[in-house]
Amino acid sequence: MSIRPIKRLIKAKPTLEGAGVHLRRAFGFGNTSDFDPFLLLDDFRNDIPGDYLAGFPWHPHRGIETITYVLAGTVEHGDSMGNRGAIGAGDIQWMTAGRGIIHQEMPKGDPLGQMHGFQLWANLPSSLKMTAPRYQEVKAPEIPEVIDDDGTRARVVCGTFWGKKGPVDGIAADPTYLDVTVPPNKRKKLPVETTRHAFAYVFAGSGKFCNASGPLSVPTEGLGWADTAPLKEADNRSLVLFDSGDDIEVQAGEDGIRFLLVSGKPLQEPVAWYGPIVMNTQEELQQAFQELQKGTFLKPT
Repeated sequence: MSIRPIKRLIKAKPTLEGAGVHLRRAFGFGNTSDFDPFLLLDDFRNDIPGDYLAGFPWHPHRGIETITYVLAGTVEHGDSMGNRGAIGAGDIQWMTAGRGIIHQEMPKGDPLGQMHGFQLWANLPSSLKMTAPRYQEVKAPEIPEVIDDDGTRARVVCGTFWGKKGPVDGIAADPTYLDVTVPPNKRKKLPVETTRHAFAYVFAGSGKFCNASGPLSVPTEGLGWADTAPLKEADNRSLVLFDSGDDIEVQAGEDGIRFLLVSGKPLQEPVAWYGPIVMNTQEELQQAFQELQKGTFLKPT
């Protein structure tokens, strides 16, 4: 068994998206091969309504899946297939764009004007780029939570973890998507299947992630933890990209730490990408935009 070394530590960068939504982008656009099969992660956290209410008006997607996880406020959505709805605190919407969909997402704050959520993009393999669009909308009570003896909690959105299976299924990348909370000053080892790419995105508290293989450390009186491996500090809005291994290991800070832990099997396919349309070749990408111009982008069911 080996601890995954840290490949990169990234701070999410301020970005404007949609009709002027202020958010933080942890990764996305450019070369995302280290994150394969994932393409983008946005943190849309804001307590100024004017910075998010313009939302993400009607826009197309093809060739990917978008995963929206809301922690505060609501996101109202609609699409070209006639679907309408809203997801609120603790809810997940997993949209498979497949061969093409046009939709909008409009964030609404909670009674205090606060909005917080994440959107993750997962690539589709070439064999499923033109599959039929579909939604999986999961309400907060449907997402299982597992609690370990030391108080560590994990909400299991997708995949199987500590004997619990998440409600989202049938996803091409076979991902594991967890919302993990480690209590203050606790040290925790979490398994990640060896063949997967994996990252953690910290959004509350702080902690130190082990950066090399080695046995668990033991407490040293008066000195806290005597570390047997280098550690990397990660605080709010930090993304930790891991190299290969069997586990990740984190030492929570004084306020604990909460983070998304996401892993998936890499597709290892070429990516031709412009905005919300992701194909395998430039020819396929050009065809998609030509279809948008001609009004033939949406395919009959």
